[in-house]
Amino acid sequence: MEKRKRLPVGVDHFKKIRQQGFYYIDKTNLIKELITNWGEVNLFTRPRRFGKSLIMSMLQSFFEIGCDKTLFDGLNISRDKEFCEEYMGKFPVISISLKGVEGADYEGACEALRYIIGSEALRFSYLLESPNLTEEDKALYCSIIKLEDGRYNMAEGTLLTSLQILTKILEKHYGTKTMVLIDEYDVPLDKAFQNGYYEQMVLLIRNLFSNVLKSNDSLYFAVLTGCLRISKESIFTGLNNLKIFSITNVRFDEYFGFTDQEVKELLEYYGLSEHFSSIKEWYDGYQFGKVSVYCPWDVINHCDNLCADPDAPPEDYWSNTSSNSIVRRFINKADKKTKEEIEQLIDGKTILKDIRQDLTYNELDTTIDNLWSVLFTTGYLTQRGRMEGKKYQLTIPNREIRELFEYQIRQWFRDVTAREPHKLNAFCEAFPAGDAEKIESQLNEYLWNSISIRDTFVAKERKEHFYHGILLGLLQYKTNWLVCSNAESGEGYSDILIEVPESRTGIVIEIKYAENDQLDRGCAEALAQIEDKKYDTRLKADGMKNIIRYGIACYRKHCRVMR
Repeated sequence: MEKRKRLPVGVDHFKKIRQQGFYYIDKTNLIKELITNWGEVNLFTRPRRFGKSLIMSMLQSFFEIGCDKTLFDGLNISRDKEFCEEYMGKFPVISISLKGVEGADYEGACEALRYIIGSEALRFSYLLESPNLTEEDKALYCSIIKLEDGRYNMAEGTLLTSLQILTKILEKHYGTKTMVLIDEYDVPLDKAFQNGYYEQMVLLIRNLFSNVLKSNDSLYFAVLTGCLRISKESIFTGLNNLKIFSITNVRFDEYFGFTDQEVKELLEYYGLSEHFSSIKEWYDGYQFGKVSVYCPWDVINHCDNLCADPDAPPEDYWSNTSSNSIVRRFINKADKKTKEEIEQLIDGKTILKDIRQDLTYNELDTTIDNLWSVLFTTGYLTQRGRMEGKKYQLTIPNREIRELFEYQIRQWFRDVTAREPHKLNAFCEAFPAGDAEKIESQLNEYLWNSISIRDTFVAKERKEHFYHGILLGLLQYKTNWLVCSNAESGEGYSDILIEVPESRTGIVIEIKYAENDQLDRGCAEALAQIEDKKYDTRLKADGMKNIIRYGIACYRKHCRVMR
């Protein structure tokens, strides 16, 4: 039996994937489409972890002089012999990723940028022996790769013109214009915004890009990728040769992300076809242009887990690689109307919103309207159709992101309630006191001011999980109590068990979602389950003398508590 190829978990270098026999989903048709539809400078904006870096590596591997042409054997692009003959291996290519340009201050970020550009320039050290270059050309090149104490020490003026200098020197050496690939172009701006030197970084990036991308006769074409489309007035001032392919553009819509058919073929190859429906529920649903796609990072990671353990449940992989602070800032700013809209989104509905795709970082959270746009462009929301003007039907793409929203809502709710410690303490103390009426009154008030789970889309078990999380967060305020979630006890797993050491009181809580507002019935079912499953067994074994049982039923934004 032929050995299966490895899954490329965390591998975003095309050459490595092809040479070392990783599984590869063929996206090489993008190369010809890009040449056919290109502008001189092309910007692709997609959320994090949608294969942008792999695409850039593929472009370098195809176009660069001296490339290994066998890397494309058997791939779609290799069938077009005439195109490959004309373009493959015909250009000098400068390829950098700005993903690592970060720093606590501007100087640290500049040092990181010098390292990235200097390291790329050092790949062309053969230029020092080029008969086509003057001594002045070689001196300019040396100013870019200048090292002192292991650090690239190019002057600031040289840094700003470094990429332009390289394009001109490479053109002189090879006699053909240069391609420039800049991956994750917006990361330095994001980090600068977070650390307080945004305006300085805007000026640096604007000058760097202007020099290499604007009126540069040595540039054949350039491709940039990023998460956000930064306003032209901020970064791309005067760059009239810029062509933007955003997540709403129908061109190249299937090249970033996996399609249904590609996921089915992947699962069949690894003998995992029975997992298709759960993978679709968790990781599909992003709409780029007119195509629905899966997040590649999620699919590859989950398939890798399934290969090791066929019973591995779907997990949240994407948010661990992205900053979720934007969701929290959005929830923090939400007024009553926005909270209701969030509830509709979690319910699986769509919200009609004006979308701006050309914000600057210092505009991101100035208004709630801008935050809607940011959530859309960064992948926390996706679109289900464009209406008039810039209005789009927005929705949460899949279960992974929906659960991320629910988690952030619980965290927000916990922090908001903690601002009134006396009130929260009184709520908690009502549980060992056996005061069901007070618990019900206060919990209803908390729920009224929270963001709830509605009825139509989410399964009953997940609605109960949401309220479970809300209540658990409230009770964990009491740090001297032992509060256990889904603890094994008796003949099953109780929702919440609490041990209050000072009074040796044990508390059992079972939560039900009351379909059709049947709150009394829900409480009765919860109390009966506690009794039938003997959920108090563990508390008794731990020496709790006084056992109190609560059945709590919730429906939208109100509840009933019985004991």
